[in-house]
Amino acid sequence: MFRFAGFELDPQRAELRGPDGEAIKLRPKSYDMLLVFVANAGRVISKTELLEAVWPNVHVGEDSLFQCVREIRVALGDEQRELIKLVSGKGYLFDADVVAGPKQTASAAPVASTTAGSAVAALPAAAPSIAREIAAAATPKRRFPFGLRGPATLALGLGVCAIIGLAVAAPMLRNGIAPERRTTAEPKPLTVIVMPMTAATDDPQLAALTANVTDRLTDGLAKIDNIRVIAGRPPIPPGAALAAISVSVEAATVRTNADFVVDAKLQRGERGFDIEARLTSPAGEVRWAGNASIVIDNIDLDLQQSRLAAGVGHQLARRINALAHSGAPPNSDGKPSTSAKVAVEQATALMNQTNRERFKTAQAMLEKARAEEPDNVEIDVALAAVMMRGIQMVWYTPEEKDAAEREGQAVIERAVRTRPNYIPVLESYCRFLNATNQFVESLVVCAKVMAFDPWDGIGLYHMGLAHMQLGRFEDALASFKQANQYDTPQVSRWTWPLGIGMMHTLMGHDAEAIPWLQRSIAITSATGRTHMILASAYWSIGRQEEAKTVLAKALELRPGSTAENIALPRKNASQAYLKAAGRIRKNLIEAGLPEK
Repeated sequence: MFRFAGFELDPQRAELRGPDGEAIKLRPKSYDMLLVFVANAGRVISKTELLEAVWPNVHVGEDSLFQCVREIRVALGDEQRELIKLVSGKGYLFDADVVAGPKQTASAAPVASTTAGSAVAALPAAAPSIAREIAAAATPKRRFPFGLRGPATLALGLGVCAIIGLAVAAPMLRNGIAPERRTTAEPKPLTVIVMPMTAATDDPQLAALTANVTDRLTDGLAKIDNIRVIAGRPPIPPGAALAAISVSVEAATVRTNADFVVDAKLQRGERGFDIEARLTSPAGEVRWAGNASIVIDNIDLDLQQSRLAAGVGHQLARRINALAHSGAPPNSDGKPSTSAKVAVEQATALMNQTNRERFKTAQAMLEKARAEEPDNVEIDVALAAVMMRGIQMVWYTPEEKDAAEREGQAVIERAVRTRPNYIPVLESYCRFLNATNQFVESLVVCAKVMAFDPWDGIGLYHMGLAHMQLGRFEDALASFKQANQYDTPQVSRWTWPLGIGMMHTLMGHDAEAIPWLQRSIAITSATGRTHMILASAYWSIGRQEEAKTVLAKALELRPGSTAENIALPRKNASQAYLKAAGRIRKNLIEAGLPEK
């Protein structure tokens, strides 16, 4: 046991505990790095030495190192960088008195950190009640240690060390709605074993890739609240030593007591890599099967690994979350009722046709379904989404709009009270709050989405939008870049480059914005807003004829657009955002967009 500054580092349980004795959740690579720091306290450790210790025999960039250092500082409350000091040109110094010895009750003054109380204080007094409860309930919870982790796991490759862009909402991730407001029991924590991914061939490079992707997938699943993740062991070959067989028996016992087992196979395709994955019960019953593919043209190894892990992890996170909220044992299918599914699918199909009359039909259909099944959360989520779309597309009259906002928020908050940790509910609430310009509250809820699906690109995208309108441009750009790093779900993949391009334009980096906006249009060409932002970027750098051509295309896609009706609502938007958006507005008017 190592003790320093009121903290305990327990190598036997791979656990960091704070002054209050509560475990502090760290991803495996960040934990490994902290162990290196503690074991070398008082000595400057070079970056090369850290990289070799934490990622042996694997080449990773310094960005992975920086992200781990950042996470450790947050865990230790070391905002002033008094414990982990950067020694310019030499490396890092862990400047603390470390005592090693047997376990005993440690007593020390609490280290300064961001508290749930300060998080709530940061919310405006008029914040929605449920969003405030989510923040108010953000007290530390018991975290689960990683089981069956040892030297073999330490030798695995690259791990994702941070979710970027959670600066405002990070302290608010831990728990759900206050217990007295819940109408259903909190799902019990699930134990998930992640088996080492297998390679389809004996290619050493493919074997290394599978190890790295397994590590990323395990690390990502370990971030999820209410899940205990165990790194599984590979099969023991015939004739193995008695000690190895004993370990195999131990692993088999853990597997029997788990809720789910994840196994996957990686193979090389014609243009990239393909993963086939399964989620099974310990008895081998398949609860989910899926696949993920990436094309490796023009993307580096780090991005390949990130997208492979995210492609499978995103699907797994949502499936496990659905199974946990099915109201039945973990191995039930977790699907909504047939009638609700039909109503939601029909309403969604109507809404996606972007027509005012069909929108009204979709809303009426869902309201009828809700009257028939008043406790159906899936219908609540879909109805709130339809009403949000109506608000965004200005399909309500001014008189109807205020009533729609109130009713839509009441519908989705009712769903949140019923299923406080259900991803579709939280995702819908996150998006609704953004659509109604409740940006701080949206950050809280979007961050909670990420606590149950660390690869959720929609959650990251909406965090970026909230940061953007609050004037936190660097945080917004980081959120959009992280969404692009994961590229999930595929249906929304045009939005990540749109967000990155939009932020570069708002920050005055118009030349950098253009390739991102062009990429977004190449994926989905029917978005008038993307064309308008690209037109502004072209105009700023003097490519005026191209700006006029792109603007003409935007007006073709969105006839009747004016500088007045394309602007986002100003409510709660920061002066920094309004000033930057004003520059884009001016460019578009000069390029030919009607002012009114």
